[in-house]
Amino acid sequence: MKFDLKKEIPLMLLSILPAALLAYVWISLPDQVPMHWDLNGNVDRYGNKSEMLLFALIPIFVYFLLLIIPVIDPKKRLNSMGSKFYSLRLITTVFISLLFLFIIYSVKEQSLSNPNYIFAIIGAFFMILGNYFTTIKPNYFMGIRTPWTLESEIIWKSTHRMAAKLWILGGLIIVITSFILPNNVAQTVFLGITILLVVIPILFSYQQYRKGLQKVQ
Repeated sequence: MKFDLKKEIPLMLLSILPAALLAYVWISLPDQVPMHWDLNGNVDRYGNKSEMLLFALIPIFVYFLLLIIPVIDPKKRLNSMGSKFYSLRLITTVFISLLFLFIIYSVKEQSLSNPNYIFAIIGAFFMILGNYFTTIKPNYFMGIRTPWTLESEIIWKSTHRMAAKLWILGGLIIVITSFILPNNVAQTVFLGITILLVVIPILFSYQQYRKGLQKVQ
């Protein structure tokens, strides 16, 4: 993969935004800051502000991880996606940065005004990822990677066509319920749908594999 600095600069800037915000508010932070909230948005754990350094480092780590995986991809399929893979990297970087910007801001304000905002951000991310599922080539790093999808390109494609619709619908439901339901109900919906988004494509890929075996027999 050829390194294009002009294309990488926006991703770099996005990935360091949480670190920049943290550096800006660092002096004003007390030694002990909120690190976890309950379902009602109340702080239930405090920690040393040095723990927040992880919030700044994770987006940068994700950026570099997505930068190198096409290089270490044994089949070199990610490179063949061209601009689609760059779009996926951009979407992921935006999502991770927004998530940690929100977390750092909430810690600074010592208030999680509405925990449902996090669910809404993740739900939107699910929807956008689902829209790209049919463009992902078989690989070991991204997409629905099961023994059956990795073994057969036909199963990979059929599983991702199904998963694309499922993730878009599931993400939409998460976003909508995040704005209309109480925190505890929205969290239950979020967790339930997230589990389904993971489990159903796995079962579907196995079912497609079994169907293929029956045809051979």
